[in-house]
This record gives sequence, structure tokens and C-alpha cells, in this order.
Amino acid sequence: MKNKYTNVIIILVVAVILLIVFGNSMFIKIEATQRGVIFRQFTTGLDKENVFQPGFHIVAPWNDMHIFNVAEQKIDETMDVLDKNGLSINIEITVRFAPITERVGYLFEAFKLDYTSLLVGPEIRSTVRQVAGRYSAEEIYSTKRSEVEQKIIEEAGRKLRENNIDMRALLIRAINLPQDIRQAIESKLKQEQEALAYKFRLDKENSEAERKRIAAEGEARANNIINSSLSEKLLQMRGIEATLKLSESPNSKTVIIGGGRNGLPIMLNTDK
Repeated sequence: MKNKYTNVIIILVVAVILLIVFGNSMFIKIEATQRGVIFRQFTTGLDKENVFQPGFHIVAPWNDMHIFNVAEQKIDETMDVLDKNGLSINIEITVRFAPITERVGYLFEAFKLDYTSLLVGPEIRSTVRQVAGRYSAEEIYSTKRSEVEQKIIEEAGRKLRENNIDMRALLIRAINLPQDIRQAIESKLKQEQEALAYKFRLDKENSEAERKRIAAEGEARANNIINSSLSEKLLQMRGIEATLKLSESPNSKTVIIGGGRNGLPIMLNTDK
């Protein structure tokens, strides 16, 4: 009986020692912004398909659990690139990204946990240089800045997604040119804006002049139509009708029929 208790105690002590030694590797806590992939070194190796979700997990001490941070991350890149004419441009870029959670096993297989410096940074720098090389400094700095930014987003985003990274956003923070080049571009842009403003005023004045010309032509045509429809007899008749209506007024007046020019009546006001 004594030996039996001794064996139990020995087993318990060994178990406690094992827990102390291997506890950190056996009991794994995965946070809400993390995912895990397991490497079974004595059996199947890296399990890329099964991604461990947040929570508490127990694994064999001889297996390795690799924890991925899947929260959105940000890196800032500053680099010198060449435009299509060989002019050096300094560009500052911010990129936001995150691992594709269900693909972290494949991401670990290719880049381990150091995917930011091994994958994201180099791909972004390479894409920026390739895209910038298709445009002039003036286009990158001013006229096609948004187009350049969109091209970088499309091409870098596609490359990163192929490698199990989701690029959430990319922003060109600054484009720095040599001072003389920048001043020349800004001066040219100012002149172009002034020319556009002058053209706008000129077009507006021309439109107003055209409007007035059309209105004048319309009025002239209307007058011609009216004049062609008026005859001497019609005018006499209209004059007589107007005179008769006025004669009905209570004011005292004398109407002389046929005394006016072209035989039109004359109305004399006799009120004192």
C-alpha cells in the first residue's frame, strides 16, 4: 500500500514538473485580433488549412503554435523614384493592410511571421517605382496625381492579395521635387489657370453677344411682320374705333371727323 501511494506521488510530481516546464507551450490563448497555425513536427508538419480561432487551446508540447496578428496594420514608406524622363522624385506613402485570416497558414509557409518587411514593404516600393516611371514629374505632382495613386493601389493590391495580404488603403502623403522644378510646374499651372479663366470670360461675352444678336434679329423680324400687315385703310379704321371709344368718356371733348392726317378723326378736349 505504501509503495502504491509512493508511485502516485511520484506521478503527480512528474506531472507538476511537466506542467511547469511545458505549460507555456501546451496552453495557448489566442486573442480576438489573432489567429494561430500549428506545426506538428513529428507527424503532418505545417497545417495550412486549419486556422485556430480566438480562445483557449491545448496542444502537445512537441508541436508549435504560431500566432498571427490579423488586425489592420500600417507602414510608412519614403522612397526616391524616377519619372519617365529620368527626373528624381521623392514620394512619401502610407499603406494600411492586414493578413487574410483564412490564409495565414499559407502566409506563414512563405514568409513566416515577418511578412511586413519581407513582402509588404518590398512590393509597395517596387510598384511605386514601376508606376512612377510611366509618368512625368508634372503629371505625378499635379495633373495625374490621383490616377498615379489609383494605379499603385490596383497593382500593389493585386500582388499582395496573391500573397494572402489584403491591402485596405494606400495614400500618397507627399511628393517632393527639386525646388526649381516645383516652381516651374507651379508657374505653368498658374498660367494655365489664368488662360482658362480668360477663355471662360471670353466665351461668356461671346455667348451674351450672340444672345443679343438673336434677340435683335427676332425683334426685327417681328416688326417686319407687323409693318407688312398694316395698310392705310386698316389704320384709319383702328383710329376711328379708338376715337369712338374715347368719345364715350364723360369728359367734354369735340370730335372732328376726317380732320386729321389721312382722314383720321381729331379729338379736341374742351374742358377748361
